[in-house]
Amino acid sequence: MKYKKLDNSELTVSQICMGCMGFGDSKDGHHSWTLNEEESHKIIKSALEIGINFFDTAIAYQNGSSERYLGSAIKKYAKREDVIIATKFLPRTSEDIAKGVTGQQYIRDMVNKSLKNLDTDYIDLYIYHMWDYNTPLYDIMDGLNQMVLEGKVKYLGISNCYAWQISKANALAEKEGFSKFISIQGHYNLIFREEEREMIPFCKDQNISITPYSPLAGGRLLSLLGRHQKDF
Repeated sequence: MKYKKLDNSELTVSQICMGCMGFGDSKDGHHSWTLNEEESHKIIKSALEIGINFFDTAIAYQNGSSERYLGSAIKKYAKREDVIIATKFLPRTSEDIAKGVTGQQYIRDMVNKSLKNLDTDYIDLYIYHMWDYNTPLYDIMDGLNQMVLEGKVKYLGISNCYAWQISKANALAEKEGFSKFISIQGHYNLIFREEEREMIPFCKDQNISITPYSPLAGGRLLSLLGRHQKDF
């Protein structure tokens, strides 16, 4: 396994990151095809054995059970300090907004829930899952920065955004003395290459790490490869 540091951080990660969307209670969430805890543990254990130390999950994956399965597997098969955990939070819901839950309080609540699910004291990389158009950016960046200052989160990442959005967020963070986003998790593969237009050049210029998801295009690229091989 090859390792590298995520740019602008002290996190040393395996160049292969295991995505954990396929783990979780299949009866509680958006997907019915997720693996139960026992099967999830087998895969996570195998990943650790071949040197993968970077795992990505989200509180939205099967209503937190993906986080719980990952946390219990790490506790069982690894030392916490040897593993890099990334997890994500979604924007406030309309119900949260109606109740007057601020962006800062919402982030605190989400972090605390993820820490409990993962059974850990800190999150290595906390990722803003998608842009919240109904919450002031200042509240988001302030809330995330508070979590870093309290030691609950080491570094910040963002996912599913435009280059102008991460640029705007990091400019605000620099102005206010907040922690910046050090990574972007975007949809990128040989079929979907939109990130090459602006995001990748921007990240190269700013030394921001790119952790793409769906590198095999949901299996489509494997299917194409299989058909190609049959021609020889």
